[in-house]
Amino acid sequence: MNLKQLQTLNPTIDIHEITDSSFSAYGSIISDIHFSSYFDYLEKHTEVPATMNQYIAHDPLLWESCHDHLKLDAIFGTTPLQFGYVNGNNSHLNALEYHPSYEINLALSPLVLMLGLTKDIKDKHYEVKHLKAFYIPAHTTVILNPTTLHFSPCKVSDDGFKCGVILPYGTNMAFVTDEEKKASPDPLLFKTNKCIIAHPDNTNLVNLGAYPGLIGDNLMIQYK
Repeated sequence: MNLKQLQTLNPTIDIHEITDSSFSAYGSIISDIHFSSYFDYLEKHTEVPATMNQYIAHDPLLWESCHDHLKLDAIFGTTPLQFGYVNGNNSHLNALEYHPSYEINLALSPLVLMLGLTKDIKDKHYEVKHLKAFYIPAHTTVILNPTTLHFSPCKVSDDGFKCGVILPYGTNMAFVTDEEKKASPDPLLFKTNKCIIAHPDNTNLVNLGAYPGLIGDNLMIQYK
């Protein structure tokens, strides 16, 4: 699968190479040489589930495998970090989340990310027409900005995808309480260090308390 094929199969979705200059609004690419051991671990010690996604927020063995902590300190400061991954079969948008911090994604396999900007959230709603999608080749590492809306990667083959995720420790690990939501300056706070807007079609997230504020189709990346 390459970008031209994806664009042909998805004529209504704005898909770009990750090297396109427009990606600078959402994040940046960093050399995978800093994370070669991370990629090795994902390849040898993790699996793609038969259906849906598997998200592991923190795997201590991944922490041991990631030796370039000086590079991470340059990105996150000395904040304690979690080293996890998401492997799976997702093809839909489903939701958009954001964090008050950077996020590193390590694409072991090729995949697509659908991205937006927090500035386009209006009264807890976001129109999916603002989204851009980016094709990320295998063994590519990207940093997503705190102002970047994102969610699960989308697969581009029947094999699914494997993607490492590095975030400040505690992110996604616990739901916030009603009291914490009321005290937060952001009404979309959903879990620790995580705000989210769900698509109304994603009833699982909505039933868990995510605000159904995405306007438009629940976009799907076709790959065949």
